[in-house]
This record gives sequence, structure tokens and C-alpha cells, in this order.
Amino acid sequence: MKSIKRILIANRGEIAMRIMRTCREMEIETVTVYTDEEQRFPHVFTSNRSVNLGSGPLSETYLNMDKLIEIAKEHECQAIHPGYGFLSERATFAKKVEAAELIFIGPSARAIESMGDKKGSKEIAIKVGVPVIPGYHGDDQSAQILLAEAKKMKWPILIKASAGGGGKGMRVVEKEADFNEALESAKREAMSSFGDDRMLIEKYIEHPRHIEVQVFSDSKGNHVHLFERECSIQRRHQKIIEESPSMALTATLRKQICESAVKLSRHINYLGAGTVEFILDRDGSFYFLEMNTRLQVEHPVTEMVTGTDLVEWQIRVARGEELPLKQDQIKQKGHAIEARICSEDPDNNFMPSLGHLHFIGTPSTSYTRFECGMVNGNDVLLNFDPMLAKVISWGETRDQAAYRLTLALEDLPFLGVKTNGEYIARILNNDHFLKGETYTHFVKTHAEELKPHQLTSIEKALMMAQVHWHKGHDTKGPSTEGSSRESEAWGQLKGFRNS
Repeated sequence: MKSIKRILIANRGEIAMRIMRTCREMEIETVTVYTDEEQRFPHVFTSNRSVNLGSGPLSETYLNMDKLIEIAKEHECQAIHPGYGFLSERATFAKKVEAAELIFIGPSARAIESMGDKKGSKEIAIKVGVPVIPGYHGDDQSAQILLAEAKKMKWPILIKASAGGGGKGMRVVEKEADFNEALESAKREAMSSFGDDRMLIEKYIEHPRHIEVQVFSDSKGNHVHLFERECSIQRRHQKIIEESPSMALTATLRKQICESAVKLSRHINYLGAGTVEFILDRDGSFYFLEMNTRLQVEHPVTEMVTGTDLVEWQIRVARGEELPLKQDQIKQKGHAIEARICSEDPDNNFMPSLGHLHFIGTPSTSYTRFECGMVNGNDVLLNFDPMLAKVISWGETRDQAAYRLTLALEDLPFLGVKTNGEYIARILNNDHFLKGETYTHFVKTHAEELKPHQLTSIEKALMMAQVHWHKGHDTKGPSTEGSSRESEAWGQLKGFRNS
């Protein structure tokens, strides 16, 4: 068994904090990295050691492979954990880490390469008998051929970047007359985002659900799944709510999808944590989308319904140990729902919200996890992902989990910036969501219902009276902090917030 006593976390924010929590429990030291702008961020002072990456573009900081490996060697780390995003799915980074005689806590470079390309991964899926969306995945990328292949299918069709993700390089085309313009636009975006403008043409599924399966593999030939997550609530192809289990799956369908995911991971001799994504049609047909060869943002949802620690599993597998549980020992209990809290203003066309965080609330709801990479006094920075935190609630039932998550969101102001927290609470209380009518176009379909409640003149008067009363009675508390008073004020206004 390989020894891991110190790990470099090649990431930041909430995922760095999450990895550190498990490392402390396993008595493993951590080294974190940060930029000049992040000197007061919690991942800097929570780790055993922290190293300044300086300033400049991401290519010189969090994407600087050689610098990160040099830091790991200098601080006598035995392994590097990439987290998610940044370098987590770069096969070149995995190769360089291994070449430096360090352990990459993730799959092999070969597995990352084979599943990282949408065209190649679909060919693997077809080979092992996992269904894929009908379409064209060929090498001839001429506009004439792509149009000809599109015309073989029923409109609308989907143009999708082969090397893409996150909705970039993706266009829905309703009719033939719009095809060429959509193709050129998608190719430009794909080249700009990925340096690769190869396209796939696929059947467009009009009422899809996004179902993904958490898989895990060790070096001893064991491959298991930890059931599914549904991530259908999305905005512009970005997930905002994830849950497990999915209401859309029967026991038979769940078994089929989960076994398909394991079949893929076994075929490529996978190692570590991975997520196999599927599209589920209304008729029960499911199709392979892609495999994410890393730990997902939404992994706490799986942890809460299975009682596992997936970061611990990653480290154990990287050390050469067997998986802690066999397939028949992994059980799915209750229901968990996760909300991604982002710095944006949903009521102003989701405009980014930057600023100084004066106060961050703390959910007091039972059976709720709060994963955050910021503290009071931090600034929301333009250079990084807008996700500030994740809130995950568990319940015996889906309704109970949704209710607990709504309560948690009410406890969670990020004073100083706008967030989507209240918007997510509106979704959680929407009748269509509660009935399980969760398709990937949910937020677009129900846009009017998800707008904020307009206060009546009586409600406005009552709210102002509450605020004035509060100001007149607030004579205590340290003047330099402001947090406790802001928190109380938020509580006074809670009854007037639409959730």
C-alpha cells in the first residue's frame, strides 16, 4: 500500500475546504495554494501549509501544472488532489504528476483521454452495449455532410461540440434554414472555449431529464455504483439543484441505468470516482451523454443518501486499497437535495454580483450540510466561478428534504452581494417541482411562476414598520461587526420573502 501523509490540493474555495475536512479525519496533512487576491480566504489559513501562487491569469496560477507539481515536491507531498474544475480532467496533468513520482488522486491519464472526448466516449458506449442518442459522430466535418446528417433526423436537432461541456458550443436547431448559422456559431464558440471545433449532430430530446450515476473503482478490479442523482434543474445547461434518488426512475429502470454505468467503468478499467451522465426521455428510454472523470460538485447528495465519504474513498483507492464496500453493501436511504448558491441576481436577468461579503449566515436546519469556501470579509472575485456555496438537506422523504432545504436557505443571507438563494427556494416550493415534473427546461418553462412575489401596499407598510421598529430598538452589539444586527434584520424580513 502506498503511503500518503501530505496532499497538495490543487484547487480553492469550498472543494478545497471539503477535501481538507476528510484529510484531517484521516490524519493527513494538507498544502493549499492561493492567489494574491485570496489571502484572507479560509482554504489558505485552514490547511497545514499554504503557498502563494502570485497574481496573473489562471494559466499562471491554478492552471500552471509545472508550478503546482514543483510546490508539491518542495513541500514533500506524496499526492495531489485536483478537486473539480481547473486541472481535474486534464490527462496531461495526470501524466505529469505521475512522471514526478507523485500520486494523482483520480483516474489514469488513459481513462481521462478515452472518456474526455464526446465522440470517443460514445464509441466506447456503443461497443459495450450502452445506448447513445441517435446522431452523427463522424470524422467528416464539412458543413454539407453535417447538414445532410441532420436532415436524416426529425427536426429539431442538436449541434454539440465534441470536446465541449457546460453548454458551450451547443445549439438547438428548429429548422433547416437555421442550420448553417447555428453551426458556424457553435464552431466559433467551441474553438474559443476548447481549441477544438469538431461537432456532433444528435436527435434533440424535447422533454429530457438529466440522470447521472456515481461510479467508483479500485485497482483490484472492483467496480460499483452508488446510485443515481437527478440534475434536471438547470439554467443555461448549468446545474443549480441536484437530488437523489430520482422520482423518474422505477426500480427496474434504476437497475438498468446503474448497471450500464458500471459496465462502462469496467470496460475502461477505471480507477477512483467518476460520474456517468445520461439523458432520460419521457418514454423511459435513456441515452449515454458523457463521463466526468472526477469528483462532481454535487457529490454530497450521494454521500447523504448512502452514508459514505467519497473523498475518503478517493484517497483510499489512490493508496492502493480496496473499495470500503461491495455493491450489495451500498444502500440508498431517504432523499437528499442540493442547492448551488451563486453570486448573481436572478431578478435582474441573472447579472453577476460582485462585492464585499459583510456577513454569511449559517443554516440551523437539522440534517443539513453547508459547504462554503468563503468567510465574512471576503470579496467575491470576477476571475473565478460564481458559486459561493452549496447547501444540502436530507429527509426521510423528498418533501421533507425540500422543506428542510427551504428553511436552510432562509437562514443563509450573503450580505453584500446578490445570490440565487431565494430563487432556488421558489423552485423548491413550486408545485411542478414538488410533483417531480423536473425536466431540463424547467426554469424556462416556469419562468413566470418563478418571478418574485410583488408585495401589496399593506405588506410594504408592515415591512417598513418592522424595519423602523428594529432600528429603534437596536442599541446593542459591537459597531464594528454589524453581522449580528444584519442577521436579525434578515430574520425580521423573513416573512415577506417569497420562498
